Amino acid sequence: MKFSVRQVDFFERPVRLRMPFRFGVVTLTEAPQAFVRARIELENGTSAEGAAAELLAPKWFDKNPALSNEDNFEQLRDSLSKARNLYLAGGANTAYGHSRPTVGLVENFGPALLDRALLDALCRALGISFYEAIRRNVAGLDLSPKFLEDLKPRGEIAARHTVGLVDPISSAETRVNDGLPETLEEVIARYGHRWFKLKVGGDVKADVERLGAIAAVLDRIAEPYHASFDGNEQYEDVEGVLALWRRVKAEPRLKRLAASVVFIEQPIRRQNALAADIKELAREKPVIIDESDDSLDAFPRAKALGYRGVSSKTCKGVYKALINAARCAEWGDGYFMSGEDLTVQAGLALQQDLALVSLLGLTHVERNGHHYVNGMADLPGREQGRFLKEHGDLYEQSHGAVRLRIQGGMIQMKSLDCPGYASRAMPEWDAMRRMR
Repeated sequence: MKFSVRQVDFFERPVRLRMPFRFGVVTLTEAPQAFVRARIELENGTSAEGAAAELLAPKWFDKNPALSNEDNFEQLRDSLSKARNLYLAGGANTAYGHSRPTVGLVENFGPALLDRALLDALCRALGISFYEAIRRNVAGLDLSPKFLEDLKPRGEIAARHTVGLVDPISSAETRVNDGLPETLEEVIARYGHRWFKLKVGGDVKADVERLGAIAAVLDRIAEPYHASFDGNEQYEDVEGVLALWRRVKAEPRLKRLAASVVFIEQPIRRQNALAADIKELAREKPVIIDESDDSLDAFPRAKALGYRGVSSKTCKGVYKALINAARCAEWGDGYFMSGEDLTVQAGLALQQDLALVSLLGLTHVERNGHHYVNGMADLPGREQGRFLKEHGDLYEQSHGAVRLRIQGGMIQMKSLDCPGYASRAMPEWDAMRRMR
């Protein structure tokens, strides 16, 4: 199904975190969220609008310490601007034909966001859901029809709770006191999580001590629990990660936690991650790439070095995720995808990311935006009400705002099976500022 891109507009909205989130080299307290609104025209003259959203997260796409957070924001804005120019000049093409994947996380940010907005518009023009569009290959992907037809969206998924590097575990000296959980103990009591993502910081001794404090809380859970380690590129090489893992295995107090770890995510700096074999570490636990997944050929290159998986993130591209899922299906033998978060915000960003991991058949996904940000508290009341009304299984109204609902550690998301890319509601465009 071919169409032309007629208009692309960018908007921004400030996002303030209710508590700081430290991952890798940055402690995040605020960042803008980017919104794309795009209008397409089918060859039969039908016109439709679609939208997408994503946080302009600093020090993840580019971790150069010489760049300020504002420098990082400008990099991502520039990526969007360049993508808009390419897509507007693209003439008539399929959704995948319009896509402009390149090399680099920053460079792919703009195309990834525009691809989702265009796919949303196409689904709305045809009156079909994202799930139907992909399974019928309306987007024009060069993938096996059987692989696409066999994709079956899930109606619920387990939320894997992130424990950041400065998150309180069992007590907090400085309290936010907004009625929402702050410590890991409070999070488990409120949401019932059984899946966790634990950040490690590149210092073996400090990491083991913090993991000990975390394990003391997790081990009080009567049912089985599961965890992933996320290194966020904090280790220089595989030897450093092996040293961490061997210390973890040797610690009696970490015995249950070590047995509960299902994979290790991007522990090695991207400059070194795909430069050496990591099979010795992979024999201990499967290792996946995340930040190193900067191009369409990154996963095959990582596979040759011993990596077993790759993350799905809508900020890296919905089509890339589908291509990598097809690779896992073809390779078999334990290759897998994981669902990871980048402080995805309630609304379009959350719903489109959830719809993607739902279609990929994942059983758990990292979710952290609801923990570090006070839901839709800063959004217009009318906008909050629309999302709650249209997606009542996904959201709840509590503590003065609409927010993601997690019960028994699970997220319900059947309402994402609707015309468009996973949303019956749209943001209040007039309540945002135009991106400069």
